Amino acid sequence: MRASFLTVQFLTLAIIGDFVASPLLAADNDEVVLFNGKNFDGWTAFISRPGVQREDIWSVKEGGVLVCRGKDKPTGYLRHHRDDFENYTLTLQWRFPEGTPGGNSGVLVHATTPGEPRPADKSKSKSDSPLFVYFWPKCFEAQLNHMHAGDIWVINTTCQIENADKRVAGRRHFNLTDGSEKPIGQWNDHKIECKGDEITIWVNGDLVNHVTNCSQSKGAICLQAEGADIEFRDIRLIPLQK
Repeated sequence: MRASFLTVQFLTLAIIGDFVASPLLAADNDEVVLFNGKNFDGWTAFISRPGVQREDIWSVKEGGVLVCRGKDKPTGYLRHHRDDFENYTLTLQWRFPEGTPGGNSGVLVHATTPGEPRPADKSKSKSDSPLFVYFWPKCFEAQLNHMHAGDIWVINTTCQIENADKRVAGRRHFNLTDGSEKPIGQWNDHKIECKGDEITIWVNGDLVNHVTNCSQSKGAICLQAEGADIEFRDIRLIPLQK
């Protein structure tokens, strides 16, 4: 396997990754297996601190488990090389390892424009909007923060949600329940349906969020490293019937 290191001046971040021509297809020729359980084919690592390598944070272990050792590491994300995903159901499993306190992470959908680097001098921000976000790509985050899985955070995007006066705080769009996660160490089922300009999320079978009028409805899929150890497996996408 060959890892490439690209320096992107306008982002000032490290990109480490491998590319393949197309994702794996399951036997039914409809389901797309995004993570092959063996290596990082099809994924690229974006890391907020130059000089940090993908293998410093991400690895693959026996059993087809994608491991993120994010504790005390710079933030970043794995981005799938395809940027044309739309109208699909994404399923995966995640867990925080036994013995850890949990923490923050998320799944990014409809990821498009790469984020700008954070300015060293915050007074020189390029945006007047208090909701503007640096580094992360323009997208919607399906939150996996421990005890808050199912929240949706907008990252330089917009959407609408029912009861917005009670369920929106800044970029955060609160979920319907914080009680759907399993205890730390156990695998959780995550289902995200992206249909047109709507996003619907289930956690362990519970409907936890639904937003409409999303400002973008096509893009890449990413997995966050956001300061916590977390593991993923069985990452699959099924296109919705037209």
